[in-house]
Amino acid sequence: MSLIPAQLDIAATVARVVLGLLFIVHGWPKVKDLKKTMKMIGSTGFPGGAAFALAFSLLEFFGGIALVIGFLTQVVAVLCVLEMIATTIFAKRTMKKKFVGGYELDIIYLVLALLVLMLGAGAWSVDRLIGLA
Repeated sequence: MSLIPAQLDIAATVARVVLGLLFIVHGWPKVKDLKKTMKMIGSTGFPGGAAFALAFSLLEFFGGIALVIGFLTQVVAVLCVLEMIATTIFAKRTMKKKFVGGYELDIIYLVLALLVLMLGAGAWSVDRLIGLA
């Protein structure tokens, strides 16, 4: 059984919006107090910690908004994939977290971001309106 285009558009839209909303929820507290976020991550000894904290905070909040509306979807999805790889490595190596109760959420976000990357923005997106999808 193969999927029809409408089903693919629905799947793309749902995946994109859910990932965007999740990133907004996780990014807002970081963006709200960037100095605190940068200080906390910088204090862990993770290479470039403060700079990564700034970049990831902005990506999560503003990238989340972009995903919800479907703007530059695949670019944002690639950045999300890269962030989730970095945060998984950070959680496992620097924070010494276990998989369960630790970095499993990062893996789920990574898979969802890969799905968004592969499916694209879908029909109901800014990308489609401006001819990028």
